[in-house]
Amino acid sequence: MTSIKISEHRIVQAAYHQSPHQSTLLNSDAMSLIVIHSMSLPYGEYGNDYIRQLFLGTLDCSAHPSFKLLQGLEVSAHLVIRRDGSIMQFVPFDRKACHAGKSSYQGREKCNDFSIGIEMEGSKEDDYEEEQYEVLGKVCQELLATYKGLDFSRIVGHSDIAPGRKTDPWRFNWEKFYETFKKA
Repeated sequence: MTSIKISEHRIVQAAYHQSPHQSTLLNSDAMSLIVIHSMSLPYGEYGNDYIRQLFLGTLDCSAHPSFKLLQGLEVSAHLVIRRDGSIMQFVPFDRKACHAGKSSYQGREKCNDFSIGIEMEGSKEDDYEEEQYEVLGKVCQELLATYKGLDFSRIVGHSDIAPGRKTDPWRFNWEKFYETFKKA
């Protein structure tokens, strides 16, 4: 992917699937945090359609034994970056996604109210692909250029906003991300 562009709060290059699990931000100008997450469904399996189904509220929770824990969840993220570097967008950046859960950052509660959530398709056992870092760097560059409330120092992991409750992004190489961000 050579470049990333945002138009009308959506990444032009992303496959867009509108999640029902979103709401209006009280103040879209207050967006000031980017949260990096990790996920795979079922855990450790990639390239299937289950993440999309979960974020759209259409996941058949009988399709895999581990999905029983997901029954009734209403979750979403703004973006998912797949292993091949392709992007799926579920929530426009001027709307609130349901990605952070119970969370706080620098004393401010409810991070969904002021953050963009980006899921990296991954697991605790697998390193992320080069394409994922490259795309994430370009996405973050474009987000910072588009939304003036965002700052490089406020790109954090899910574990930073929900310590003790969340440990992702697993195996995320922050140094590699910083280098790709600088090159983007």
